[in-house]
Amino acid sequence: KSIIFRRKDDDAAVLVITSGDRRVDEKKVAALVGKLGRADAEFVRSRTGFAIGGVSPVAHATPPVTLIDRELFRFEVIWAAAGHPHGVFQLRPQDLVALTGAPVADVDQPVSAV
Repeated sequence: KSIIFRRKDDDAAVLVITSGDRRVDEKKVAALVGKLGRADAEFVRSRTGFAIGGVSPVAHATPPVTLIDRELFRFEVIWAAAGHPHGVFQLRPQDLVALTGAPVADVDQPVSAV
């Protein structure tokens, strides 16, 4: 999934790409990129060109600050939003790194034991 935050210092979009079964730890992201705020639907569309629910990890209207969650590398193949809430495309986590040039980071919340 692609999560967009709003960086407070410069109003830049911050894109965090993680797997659908994980939650992003905002404190970890902020430690890497600066203080964060919530991005509303208008902000997301104006910065990315995509509606919430269909934010692609690539081809944004304005290039965001991007982080790729290391947990994506648990998977051989991943599916990413293709610019529409009902469209996806297949790639490998390594392809995502190559396409975005983004660093891989620990940005997810720890999984609690059941």
